[in-house]
Amino acid sequence: MDLWQAVVVFLVSAAVLVRAGSSLAGYADQIAERMQLSRLFVGTLMLAFATSLPELVTDITAARAGAPDLAVGDLFGSSMANMAILAIIDLLYRGKVWPSVELGHARVAAVAIALTSMAALGVFTQSTLTIGWVGLTPIVIVVVYVLSIAWFRRMPLLARPGLEQPQIPLQEATGWSEKAAKISLNGLWLRFGISALLILLTAPITTLSVKAIADSTGIAQTFLGAALLAVTTSLPELIASIASLRIGAYDMAVGNLFGSNVANMSILVFADLAYTEGPILAAVSQGQVVAAIGAILLMSVAVAAIVGESEQTRLRKLEPDAIVLLTIYAATLVAVAYYG
Repeated sequence: MDLWQAVVVFLVSAAVLVRAGSSLAGYADQIAERMQLSRLFVGTLMLAFATSLPELVTDITAARAGAPDLAVGDLFGSSMANMAILAIIDLLYRGKVWPSVELGHARVAAVAIALTSMAALGVFTQSTLTIGWVGLTPIVIVVVYVLSIAWFRRMPLLARPGLEQPQIPLQEATGWSEKAAKISLNGLWLRFGISALLILLTAPITTLSVKAIADSTGIAQTFLGAALLAVTTSLPELIASIASLRIGAYDMAVGNLFGSNVANMSILVFADLAYTEGPILAAVSQGQVVAAIGAILLMSVAVAAIVGESEQTRLRKLEPDAIVLLTIYAATLVAVAYYG
C-alpha cells in the first residue's frame, strides 16, 4: 500500500469509528435509565468496554503483524488521550462538569493507575516470566481487572456534598438520543451491539493503515502508536463522552474515560496472546515506559482536579487543571518521540 493510499484508508476508517461511537452514548444512557443502573457503573463498564473495542482489535492486529511497540504504544497512548479528552470536555463546558460528578470516579482512576503502573514495571524489568508464551504481568493485570469490575458493581455511590446539576444546555431530542428513546430495551441492546461490532470490524483496518504509514515514513512505531493510532482509537471515547454530556449523563461521560483506561490495561493479555514470539512487554522499546508514566501522571492530575473541584470553581473563566493536563499530554508525546 502506497503512502497516499494508507492515509486515505486511515481517514475513512477513522470516520467510521466516529460514526459508530456517536451512537453508543444514547443507547447506553437509555439502557441505564430503563434498568435503573448507576451511570457511573454503566460508563465505567459497558460504555468503556464498547469504546475500548478499537484498542482490543487494533492491538491484536498489531501484535499478529509483528509490531509489539505499535500495540503497547496504542494502549498507553490511548490512556493518555482519554485524559486529554477529559481536559477538553472541561474546557468546552467551562469547568461545569468536573464539580458535578460522583467522587466514586476516584476509585476507578486509582485502579487504572495501579494497572498502568504494573504494565510499566513489566516493560521496565523486561520480565520473561511466562505461562506458556504469555507474560505473567498481563495475566496478573487481567485478574485484578476482573476483581475490580466486581468491586465497581458493589461500591456505594459517593455523591459530592451539596451537589447540583450544572447549568449546561442539554441537547434537544434529536439524532441518537431521539431514536434511543423510542426503541424497546431489547432493541437498544441489539443496536448497542451492532454499533460495537462496527467498531470491532473497522479497528483492524485503521491499525494496518497506520502500520503502512509507519513503514512508508520511517517514523518509530512507539511514537505512532502513542500518538496517531492512540488518538484514532480514542475517537469513540471522545464522541461518546461528548454525546453523554449533551444528554445530561455527566457521570457516564467521565466514567467512560476512566473506565476505558482500566479496560486498556486488561487488553494487554490479548495482545500478548496474539504475539507468539514471547512476552510482549519484554519485546517493546523502553520508550514505552515514558508513555506509561505520562498516562499515570495525567490520571493523577485528573482525579485530583475532580476531587478538589467545588461550586466556586465554576466561576473561573480559565480552567488551570485542564490546561495543565493538555500541557502534560503534549510534553509526554514529545518525550515519547525523543526516547521511542
